[in-house]
Amino acid sequence: MTDKPEDGSSRPRPSLSQEIGTKAARKLKARRHPQGVWFGLGMMGLIGWSVVVPTLLGAALGLWLDRHHPGGHSWTLALLIAGLAIGCLNAWHWVLKEDKEMQEHYEDDHE
Repeated sequence: MTDKPEDGSSRPRPSLSQEIGTKAARKLKARRHPQGVWFGLGMMGLIGWSVVVPTLLGAALGLWLDRHHPGGHSWTLALLIAGLAIGCLNAWHWVLKEDKEMQEHYEDDHE
């Protein structure tokens, strides 16, 4: 009888009390930070606003520039597109960050 796992890894297998303590700590942490339907809807709203706000700010700045400095091209359209691009990059950043956190939690749960 050894404490080595059967898969050949060099780490000793934790005792039953350690495994139970680890699982209990994870459950308590999950209760403090529930991620249900409302969390998903809130995250969609947060990501949506992270796209909408830069787009509207770009359009507003473009309208102001078109009124005060008229020219041969439309500042409104150019800054609207720039704001949309910045907002999409911002949303992409949020999604990647959340995905990374979810992967870390998944790996912690399946160790």
